[in-house]
Amino acid sequence: MNKRVCIIGAGPSGLAQLRAFQQAEKKGKQIPEIVCYEKQDNWGGLWNYNWRTGIDDAGNPCHGSMYRYLWSNGPKEGLEFSDYTFKEHFGKEIPSYPPREVLFDYIEGRLAKTNFRNKIRFNTIVRDVKYIAEKKKFSVISRDAESDTEKTEIFDNVIVASGHFSTPNTPYYEGFEKFNGRILHAHDFRDAREFVNKNILILGTSYSAEDIGSQCWKYGCKSVTVAHRTAPMGFNWPDNWREVPALVKVEDKTAYFKDGLSIKVDAIILCTGYKHHFPFLPDDLRLKTANRLAASDLYKGVVWNRNTQLFYLGMQDQWYTFNMFDAQAWYVRDIILGDISLPAKVEMEQDVLDRQAAEDALEDDYACIACQGAYTAELIKATDYPSFDVEAANQAFYRWKKHKKKGIMTFRDHGGFVSPMDKSISPSHHKIWSEELDDSKETYLK
Repeated sequence: MNKRVCIIGAGPSGLAQLRAFQQAEKKGKQIPEIVCYEKQDNWGGLWNYNWRTGIDDAGNPCHGSMYRYLWSNGPKEGLEFSDYTFKEHFGKEIPSYPPREVLFDYIEGRLAKTNFRNKIRFNTIVRDVKYIAEKKKFSVISRDAESDTEKTEIFDNVIVASGHFSTPNTPYYEGFEKFNGRILHAHDFRDAREFVNKNILILGTSYSAEDIGSQCWKYGCKSVTVAHRTAPMGFNWPDNWREVPALVKVEDKTAYFKDGLSIKVDAIILCTGYKHHFPFLPDDLRLKTANRLAASDLYKGVVWNRNTQLFYLGMQDQWYTFNMFDAQAWYVRDIILGDISLPAKVEMEQDVLDRQAAEDALEDDYACIACQGAYTAELIKATDYPSFDVEAANQAFYRWKKHKKKGIMTFRDHGGFVSPMDKSISPSHHKIWSEELDDSKETYLK
């Protein structure tokens, strides 16, 4: 095989793609030459914590949205690799909500003992991708930040695995430019201790709103106010936490809300989501989609319908993560290797329409979880990725949601989750989450 494949990004999706090819090679298959570009100095994507915000040391926008003290906000039993379990990696059962450092260790574990790290060019940003129609190949321009040199290379396939949680959506509200406090997006949040004894206002009701507010509460902020545009999150919050209707404006350090309430705040954190943003791609190759389960223009959620030599990984709204990325990566690999044939364009376009119509008919979060589980199983069935008990993973998510409804600050204290892969049972952490201020791997695993 003399194909060359470009992977953009070495986060969980990019690493899943490398793993897929590594496993094919291990089974004796001839694989393409692979070049993976990663703008950071290490693999792991968002799980690779960096203290920097704004721009990185090369002058490019910081990729990472990771912050200190982050713990998984969903049970590990829903994201476990089917070909590499948590028990296999750590040598024992571990609790269900690992902190960042533990998950990072697990993510890199599958590839750390192989030579596939050599296929990644770190500190290298992709500047431009073009399709050369007459050659049926891609031209990829990259810049090495360390040597400050630019390079153009030719590839048969491009796989975009750069994620969609790095470019913040930052709405404006009247008075922001004169606010006498701190305004930041969740993308630039790094340490809850910055807000000790502060009154914070959070805009948005996403997972980042829920978790960043919880982190600030845990580490000693004075109060948390969350403003919503449509509906409150509705959990049983602590006494110093409240949910209010939409923000209207701010004056000095006073925030005014739609219901007439006004309060003084020290900081405003925008938990207002992220954009699918691919500045290195031209219009004819660039994905434009809402954050939904069935992303636009992607057959089976991965194949770019307008050019089937281009693929995207992990572009969906996500309940499933790591194992869904695996399912996608194995599927993309087998298309490139010629083991999966693509249907006619009209059928591929209809696939997207059908998936979006099915998503629009879903009634609640439980139905969304089941839908994404079925999608993951559908892709796995077409490849040799080890199958697993998807319904057991669904049940882990359902149980997690019920625990959150019962106690938003205590859901991480629960054990007893069953691995869909090896049926091991998770213990509870040796300390309750609200009192565990040390999130190191050593403390978590002891």
